[in-house]
Amino acid sequence: MFRVYVYSSLIVCYLLSTFIQHDILPYLVGILANITILVSIFYARGLYLHSGLIFYMIGVILYFTTENVTFLLQFDSMIGILALFIVLPFLNSLIIVGRYDKHLSSLLRYKVNDVGDLYKRSSIVSHILGLFLNIATVPILIQSLRSSLKNFPKKITDPFYAKSILRAYSFCLMWSPMEVMIIQTLQITGKSYIVIFPFLLTLVVLFLFIDTTLGKKHFQYLPLPAAEERTSFQTSFQKIIDLFVLLFILVGSVSLLDRLIVQGYLFSLVLLMIPVSLIWARRIGKLKQYWIHTIPHWQDRSKGLANFYFMFISAGFFVMMLSNTPFLKKVQPFILTIADQPLVLFTTISLFFFITSMIGFHPLISIVLLAEVLQPVLADIASIPLSLVFIISSLSTVLYSPFHISTSVLAGEIKVNPYRVGLWNIPFALLLLSFTVLFSYGLHLVLSFFS
Repeated sequence: MFRVYVYSSLIVCYLLSTFIQHDILPYLVGILANITILVSIFYARGLYLHSGLIFYMIGVILYFTTENVTFLLQFDSMIGILALFIVLPFLNSLIIVGRYDKHLSSLLRYKVNDVGDLYKRSSIVSHILGLFLNIATVPILIQSLRSSLKNFPKKITDPFYAKSILRAYSFCLMWSPMEVMIIQTLQITGKSYIVIFPFLLTLVVLFLFIDTTLGKKHFQYLPLPAAEERTSFQTSFQKIIDLFVLLFILVGSVSLLDRLIVQGYLFSLVLLMIPVSLIWARRIGKLKQYWIHTIPHWQDRSKGLANFYFMFISAGFFVMMLSNTPFLKKVQPFILTIADQPLVLFTTISLFFFITSMIGFHPLISIVLLAEVLQPVLADIASIPLSLVFIISSLSTVLYSPFHISTSVLAGEIKVNPYRVGLWNIPFALLLLSFTVLFSYGLHLVLSFFS
C-alpha cells in the first residue's frame, strides 16, 4: 500500500500545482518525484529498470554540466501521462462490472465457419475491447481464442494471434481520444481532436479493411466446428452501442472542460475519468458493485505501475535536462533544412519512431524528444498532416517493437520471443507507415492549395 500512497500523492500534488500558483508546490512535486523513483527502483524490472537507470544517470550528468538549472523543477514533464495511468482502472472496472467485455467476447464465435472468419471477428472484437480495456485486451482475447484454435499447430496459431490481435488493437489506439500518444500529439501540435478525427478514422478503417481481408483470405482454408451460441447478436450489438455512448459522453465532457479551464486535453481527461465512470455506474444500476470491485482493482493496478513510474519520471528528467543543453540545438539545423520539404520531414519522423522503438525507446519518449527538436519550426508545418504522422508512426510500434508492452504481453502468453512477434508484423507496419507519409503529404498539398 505504501507504493499506492506515494504514487497517488505525487499525482494529487501535481494536479494541485497546476491549479494553484504557489512557489512551494513545484518543489514538492520534484521531491515526491524523486521519492517515487527511489521506491519504484526496487520493483521495476527488465527494460523499464535499465532504461530508467540510464535516463536518470544521464540526466544527473547533464545537470552537473549545465548552469542555471534547478534540480527539483525538472521532473514534471511526464507526470500528466502517469496521472492518466492511475485513473484508467476506474474506467476498466466499469467495463468489467457492466459485463461489456463478456458480451463483446461472445461475438467471437457468432456464425463463424472457418479460421478466416474468426480472424475478421477477433480483429473487430480486439478493436472494440482495446478502446476500453487497453492492454488487457491481449490476454483476454488469447484466452477466448484458444478453445477455438486448440486443434491447430503453433505455426498457425501464433502468427494468427500476433496479426489479428495486435493489428486491430493498434488501430483502435490510433483513433481513441483516450490514447496517450494522441493526447501528447494534440498538446504538441495544438490541434483539436475533432479536427483530426475524420482523417484518423479514414486511415484506420482503410487498413482495418485491408488487414481483415488479407487475414480472411490467408486462413479461410482452415474449417472450424460449429459453436454454441449463448447470447444473441442483438444483445451484443446493444452493448456495443452502450459502450460508444459512454465514450462520446466522456469525450464531450472532457472537450468542454478543456475549453473552460484551458489546461490541456490530458489534464481534463484525468479530472473527469473518475466522476464520469461513477455517474455511468449509477446509470446502469451497479454503483455499489462497481465501488466494491474498483478499489482493490485500482490498488493492484497502481502497485503494478512501478515500471512506468520509474522509467517515465526518469525519462522526463532526462528530456528536460537535454532541452537545457546545446545538444538539441545541434540537431535542429538539420530539421530546419528539411522543414520546407514535408515529404522528407514526414519520412524522417516515421523512420525515427521505427528505429528508436527497435532499440528500446518508448514512443512517448521519442515524441517528447521530437517535439523539442521541432519546436522552432512547428508553427511553419501544417499541423494536421504532422499530427497524423506523429500518431500513426508512434502507435504503429505496438505492432513490431519487441520492447512495447503489447508485444511483450502477447509473446509471454504464446511463449515466443518478442522479436519473432514483431517480425510477423513488420511488413504490414512498413506498408502502414509508407501510406501514412504519402497520405499526409497529399493532405499537406491540398491544405496548402486552399490556404
